[in-house]
Amino acid sequence: MTMQTDTNRRIDRMAVLAGAALFGLALAAPASAEEIVVSNYGVSANGMPYAVAMEKGFFKEEGANVTGILTSAGGGTTLRNMLAGNAPYAEVNPNAVIAAVQQGADIKIVAGTVLTVAEFIWAVKPDSPIKSVKDLKGKKMGYTNPRSTSQALATLVLQSGGLKTEDVELVKTGGFGEGVAALDIGLVDVTPIPEPLWAKFQSKYRAIAKASDLLPPMANVLGVAAGAGAAGKDDFIKGVIRARRRAVDYMAKNPDESGDIIAKVYSLEPAVARAAVRNLISSKTNGIEYWGAGYIHMEGLQRAIDVQKMVGAISGDIDTAKLVDTRYLPDDLKALR
Repeated sequence: MTMQTDTNRRIDRMAVLAGAALFGLALAAPASAEEIVVSNYGVSANGMPYAVAMEKGFFKEEGANVTGILTSAGGGTTLRNMLAGNAPYAEVNPNAVIAAVQQGADIKIVAGTVLTVAEFIWAVKPDSPIKSVKDLKGKKMGYTNPRSTSQALATLVLQSGGLKTEDVELVKTGGFGEGVAALDIGLVDVTPIPEPLWAKFQSKYRAIAKASDLLPPMANVLGVAAGAGAAGKDDFIKGVIRARRRAVDYMAKNPDESGDIIAKVYSLEPAVARAAVRNLISSKTNGIEYWGAGYIHMEGLQRAIDVQKMVGAISGDIDTAKLVDTRYLPDDLKALR
């Protein structure tokens, strides 16, 4: 979601290092089962394959006895939970990973899980005079929070229509659901509505911009492991990645059944979950799928970093090659793309 929905942009250095220390101490106690951590699981579209993998038994079949999926509302919190709770694997957005690494955390990107931002739609009321991005000049455009993904993407969307951020009034709504409410009462003229919210509300609003049409592929969320702290858990992490890959393939072949599984975990109407799955499974951005099999798309990762730098969420030089560890990937996915 998840470049996911609202994320924590800063990770307290002491919390990270203390969590890492706890992580290392916990290695002394062997465990046959593990929890994993997924940002915005049960809310954002990024985590949907994990629900399918859990329900279909793919984790156990691939040798990863996942006993539960922990979640949090932001990338920074996800990483703290991963390190302090001894979780071998997490899914989180790129800027949270980079912020953690820059503050000393031993974290590696081990899989590319969501490769585009195709879940994002910018919508208006049906009777709005706004027909395209070019019509947004002088209008009020919603976004969730400063330095958020939605703020960064708003900049790119405006650029696609030949506009600058100063050509509109950017209005902080505090969340995507809150943005929908703001649109209803006229506080904003346009707001981002990501999946699965869009599948729920698409009959009520009109899309004027779709990320899959306007924006290039960029790393949305990533699978990560705690670097050296993951020693001894290679098989588990590999199993998680294989199981998630199977789930993505299963969703493509069985979108309605997958939607029904997701509906239970996400507390959605089955029709809404089915529509969200179908929308995202069929999405291609310059030939790149939304839910990736696990391969790491380096161009998309660099683009995500560049976008976050635009809104000040990331600073400094980033050597992306040093962030990546492909040893957990199946052989056919190890080549960087």
